[in-house]
Amino acid sequence: MVHWLVIGIRDITRRRVIPAILQEPRSRLQAILTRDPPKAVAFPGVHVFTTLEDALQQSSIDAVYVASPVYLHAPQTIASLNAWKHVLCEKPTAMSFADAQFMVAAAWRNDRLLGVAYYRRLFPKLIRARQLIAAGAIGQPVLAEANCHSWLAADDPGGARNWLFSPAMAGGGPLYDIACHRIDALNFLFGHPCRATGFMSNAVHQTEVEDSATVLIEYKHGVHATVDVRWNSHVSRDQFRVVGTAGEMNLDPLSGPALRIPGVEESIPTHPNVHYPAIQNFSAAILDRTPLACPGEEAAWTDWVTQEVRSQNQFQ
Repeated sequence: MVHWLVIGIRDITRRRVIPAILQEPRSRLQAILTRDPPKAVAFPGVHVFTTLEDALQQSSIDAVYVASPVYLHAPQTIASLNAWKHVLCEKPTAMSFADAQFMVAAAWRNDRLLGVAYYRRLFPKLIRARQLIAAGAIGQPVLAEANCHSWLAADDPGGARNWLFSPAMAGGGPLYDIACHRIDALNFLFGHPCRATGFMSNAVHQTEVEDSATVLIEYKHGVHATVDVRWNSHVSRDQFRVVGTAGEMNLDPLSGPALRIPGVEESIPTHPNVHYPAIQNFSAAILDRTPLACPGEEAAWTDWVTQEVRSQNQFQ
């Protein structure tokens, strides 16, 4: 049995992470860390802490789910690893590639597991896509395109997601919040990126973080990829396709079940709670030594890409 400490009672933990832990047969919600203890009353019998130091002194805790704002990912993860706890961290891994590397080093130093919750790696259709690409279903892949567009503005007083507009807390806007999932999916399909560049701008919202970002990535064997993310579109998009020398693979919408290649359409849904497979995989990694879906050393390459893009733009 894996006994979990969850850091933060936010939308993502209430809707997905905690329900996944409660449903996973070899997981138990042991403790919650929150600055607002009344939020934890919905989980009777669970220990509630207000400081990480106190929580980490509990020997009964095996694993920590870090779901705090991005600027806390590195210090809280490293503290948990140094306390001999395994860590599954929310995305993106950290504020910078260097911080992500410090997290990875702490995991190696303490012989603990560090995973990052890029749950799309466990989408059955993305796993199937990688298999089909490797089998030559579309010939040699040469181009990949991912777009994720929505409307998000910093004009909601008391809004639960307003922290995303603080560069000190979130690192950046949609580049950090939603591009990271697409970049990691591309890394899952094509390996480590070789080069990255891109643009960030405030086309509509004049906030401290960008409202749009376009990323260009080069992978081995000549694969080029673009990722366009924006919070300035009233038309929602969740597009993902791979172009090969002999055809095209379309996964639109990326979060849906459809996978299309010439002459074939498959419907491969994921779990209704997309975090459940990540919790299940991490528990199995602890108990059975099952390979992690997204170990920290692989997740860090997404931080490398976002850092390359950010360093070339005015958003510092």
